[in-house]
Amino acid sequence: MRSSSSTSLLCTRSVGSVRLHSPPSCSSIHFSGLLDSAVEYLMVKKDFRSAFDTCEKGLENLCSVSDQEESCSRHGELKAAFCIVGIQALAEVNHWCGILEWVLKHYNEAERVPAKIMQMCILLYSKVGQQDTMQGVASAWLCCPNNTNQPGFCTVAELYLLHVLLPLSRTAEAQELLESEVGKTAFTEDQRQVAMDIVQSQFVHQRQTVNPNLEVNSGVTTTMITPQGASNHWMNAVIRQLYRGLSVARARASLGALRRTLLAFLLLYLLIVRMDPALPSSFPWIFRLLQVFRQIWDAMFGPYYKASGQN
Repeated sequence: MRSSSSTSLLCTRSVGSVRLHSPPSCSSIHFSGLLDSAVEYLMVKKDFRSAFDTCEKGLENLCSVSDQEESCSRHGELKAAFCIVGIQALAEVNHWCGILEWVLKHYNEAERVPAKIMQMCILLYSKVGQQDTMQGVASAWLCCPNNTNQPGFCTVAELYLLHVLLPLSRTAEAQELLESEVGKTAFTEDQRQVAMDIVQSQFVHQRQTVNPNLEVNSGVTTTMITPQGASNHWMNAVIRQLYRGLSVARARASLGALRRTLLAFLLLYLLIVRMDPALPSSFPWIFRLLQVFRQIWDAMFGPYYKASGQN
């Protein structure tokens, strides 16, 4: 996995996540030195085995501190930093299959895993095509009330929806997530609506794939879902998402130039493509269009040809 994009992503996250912001105490200087050594093994020397062993040593030493030390925020930051570097080291040597087990060994319960580490695990197992490994763990983490106030709660919910539930075609679980309190907390109303459209379109596509002859009652007539119809449903969902994206962009920037460009293309399309040249009524339009093109051509290249003819 050293050449995979997941490794680069994990490496990028780990570099920005091992920085400790709490003021160091006398008891944590030793752990900070171990953490610096682990980062040096990982990022500079590329000795991933030594980096993991150093993280393991640091985590074992953290377990031996007093209960008062364990309750402080410095202890939690050090533990998360050692786990982040250890995850990166395991991913580099292609031991990704044991990463989740190793993390749970040090945190005992999935609900106690920090949000940053949960995000890394979701991305990692999604990259290697093992999304089902994270389904139960991520679901339990999101349902824990203590994790709602974590800064990365919304990101974990988004990654769980996009990289676990949807790739596994868990449309029922995805819809349940969006309608639950977790979904209402993690997503805005617009985000939930866009996600609902994606889930519904995937649900229709999934049903059509399982039963191509499925009939859908439209209320007045009965239509048959064909591959073309499923594609239309998917395209409608995409168009709705693009429309919402344009609505957001319209609120942030002016779309005057875009409108003028689209209008010009629309006029050319109507004149050249949609209008039948064989119809007599189209002759004046085509004639005027040709006149405009001739005037543009004469204005741009006319003097050059006149000068060439005189010579």
